Amino acid sequence: MSSPIWHNRRTLLMGLAGAGLVSACGTVASTPADSFAQPDEYRLGPGDQLRVTVFNEAELTGQYVVGSQGTISYPLVGTIEASGLTVAEFSERLQTALSEFIRQPNVSVEVANYRPFFILGEVQRPGTYPYSASLTVLNAVATAGGFTYRANRGRVFIRHANEAEERSYPLSIATPVMPGDTIRIGERLF
Repeated sequence: MSSPIWHNRRTLLMGLAGAGLVSACGTVASTPADSFAQPDEYRLGPGDQLRVTVFNEAELTGQYVVGSQGTISYPLVGTIEASGLTVAEFSERLQTALSEFIRQPNVSVEVANYRPFFILGEVQRPGTYPYSASLTVLNAVATAGGFTYRANRGRVFIRHANEAEERSYPLSIATPVMPGDTIRIGERLF
């Protein structure tokens, strides 16, 4: 049978340990990797493949790729700007353009395939890979065959599709990758 003093110490230690875990959980949410800014809504860009559906207009329904100029060529309308727009904004713009030719067009747009991401540096197979939803840097490294033995596993350099310079981020399981990003895994110092 344990003494009341031992029981009180154990209860106190368990309470402190629990409080430590709770505070540790609170600090995990505020790590620098989580402060990595993700856009609120996805913006279209060159290389995105769109599935456009126009209700009751089979000849206007199909898949279209956003070209290097940020536009798509669409029947009846011609060239229409897509780059920098959200899917909803593009859908509205296309619906407005089609309303000149069709009475009350009902347009639905979705991203069929996102533009690829690029990974280089200290990975086994650097190159271009297809983007998938909720992709993180560690998933991207795994897709590229894993780290080389010289890889710096603490930092990653990412240049986003709409930026001119790369930024350094802590490499963690939560560091996200967006379509069109260029990821560089640096070399460790020793």
